[in-house]
Amino acid sequence: MADGHNEALGGMIEHEWAGGKSPFAVGSKKLGMWLFIISDALTFSAMLMAYTYMRMANPWPTPFPMYPAVIFSTAMTIVLLGSSLTMVMAVAAAHRGDRAAAVKWIIATMIGGLGFIGLHGYEWMHLIEEGLRPWALPDPVAHPEYAGKSVLFGATFFGITGLHMTHVAIGVIYLGIIATGFGRGKFSGEDVEVSGLYWHFVDLVWMFVFPMIYLMSVKYN
Repeated sequence: MADGHNEALGGMIEHEWAGGKSPFAVGSKKLGMWLFIISDALTFSAMLMAYTYMRMANPWPTPFPMYPAVIFSTAMTIVLLGSSLTMVMAVAAAHRGDRAAAVKWIIATMIGGLGFIGLHGYEWMHLIEEGLRPWALPDPVAHPEYAGKSVLFGATFFGITGLHMTHVAIGVIYLGIIATGFGRGKFSGEDVEVSGLYWHFVDLVWMFVFPMIYLMSVKYN
């Protein structure tokens, strides 16, 4: 009796740790995405810590008035968070096997991502027109909030927000591929869930970028 129990237990352990398609009882695609998210989180963490150090060690500008800059960036945040909600709905529909609904929700998520990119691009163009560059600040006479401030602001602002916007753009393309493949029956619900992990990660990163770069640089006068 004991021998039979031990054989059954040994078989379970061997199955769980056998590797192959589902190591550690986690799908290989999901495991790969989690490993990517961990590594990418380290990249963003390093950049935000470097930004914090440079902000504390240098005279830092506060160029964003509450209106329209912070209100505008808040609208960008709401759009991105809304796309996370539609992604949740897409994953739920995919696991129910409702391919048509899942594709519609993924497309809605893509629209949210494109809206975020469009708003962000508009903001970039406005700042560039003012004279902000990765290597230069606007004319301090026309924009006194930059007078005597560190030129590193432009480099860190465009570097961090640009990297995040690149992730959003890649995510939109990724979701487009998933929507097409899932609608044709080539992908499974797990594929939709894995793409959702990426999208939620991108949204989570923005929830650190938004307060650190925008809310901490509000111009009150």
